[in-house]
Amino acid sequence: MSPYREEIYPSGITNSGHTSQEETGVESGDSVSPDDNADRRDEEGREENARDPEGQLSDDEYEDLAKYDKGWRRIVRNFTPSWFTINMGTGIVSILLFELPYNGIWLYWISVGIFGLNLVLFSIFLTISILRYALWPEIWGVMLQHQFQSLFIGTFPMGFSTIVTMIALVCSPAWGSWVQIVAWALWIVDSVISVTCAVSFPFLLMIPGKQSDLPSMTAAWLLPVISTIVSASAGAVVANNLPSPQLSLWTIIASYILWGLGMLFSMIILAVYFQRLALHRLPPKSVIFSTCIPLGPMGQGGFVILKLGASARKFFPLNKTLDPTAGGVFYSVGFMIALILWGFGLMWLLSAITAIAQCKRIPFTMGWWASIFPLGVYANCTILMAKEMPSQFFKVLSTILSLCVLILWIIISIGTLRGAIRGDIFFAPCLSDLRVKRKKKQRIKSS
Repeated sequence: MSPYREEIYPSGITNSGHTSQEETGVESGDSVSPDDNADRRDEEGREENARDPEGQLSDDEYEDLAKYDKGWRRIVRNFTPSWFTINMGTGIVSILLFELPYNGIWLYWISVGIFGLNLVLFSIFLTISILRYALWPEIWGVMLQHQFQSLFIGTFPMGFSTIVTMIALVCSPAWGSWVQIVAWALWIVDSVISVTCAVSFPFLLMIPGKQSDLPSMTAAWLLPVISTIVSASAGAVVANNLPSPQLSLWTIIASYILWGLGMLFSMIILAVYFQRLALHRLPPKSVIFSTCIPLGPMGQGGFVILKLGASARKFFPLNKTLDPTAGGVFYSVGFMIALILWGFGLMWLLSAITAIAQCKRIPFTMGWWASIFPLGVYANCTILMAKEMPSQFFKVLSTILSLCVLILWIIISIGTLRGAIRGDIFFAPCLSDLRVKRKKKQRIKSS
């Protein structure tokens, strides 16, 4: 098994064959070759099959695996929801290049080009995902019941939100009011999906046989919840470009509700996550980039509350909403909350940098994509604060952060492309659960 086949899952709690530092006896600074890992996991797999008859494959199942583990079928079957983190990272890069305080026409066209790339990638990923669940519908149920695969459903609406935001920023001014309505309709769809992910998250945790203990918790628990905050950010941008002030008002109000749902829920999860970090070790180095995820709700939450405050100051008087001064109050309070969240995010940023710096020779995994979007939305919040204050310090800082995000995106994109060409980056841990489920059904029928 290649090191690419690691996702943001703690070791020892999935059926994916993941081996932690504790299990391998390898310290964080050591290097383990892929061949050594493969031999060790093959040996462990044989021992596990000897202990667990349900884990053994029949001749028919070996034929099915040989059939589905080749060509396009292997890619489609192993295409997990975590691939939409690529859309999140690519989308935030295009937004940052568009919003940079020190901008130029050449940066504008680069941002448009990356937006086009993100649109193509999203279409491809969505098509593959539809094929996956249409050809093998049983994978959908197993994926939802998987302890960590199900958390990545939230990456779909978040990746879609970046596209809606860029449509509102780039396409609406260029193509007119009909595109503004299209962006608004897409935002409604995205919001419904985001709320569904956030509200269903507690029930996903309560599925029988899926409960996890505190040491196995990761920051990936935030993914379904913060999708509503990301959707609220898209709503804040879309509201400024709508042809009707009444539509803008209702979009602003709905975005405030989305922000409240995701922000307060995130704080609850962050409290549990901090307890996990305080009482137990840092995550293994193969998933160490998951420590960047808590930066997401801080950066995106600060951006949303400040952007909505600016929109409220503009549209509340036009619609005679509340007191004539209410819009200014919303804006001032929003700026204060954004500043507080930005400061809280700085703590999580420094914690993530410290945790990552302690590791050496971190193996490349899809989990690396978990670092781009949180840092990107934090940089985007810094950009908005620099514009609203205005502040030269925040302008320079936001430019530096955006440059770091761009460099990180290029490095991770190259690593992902290499893994995709070799084919060893396509791996779905939930498929092993599907095999066990089939075995149990066969045993029940035979009895």
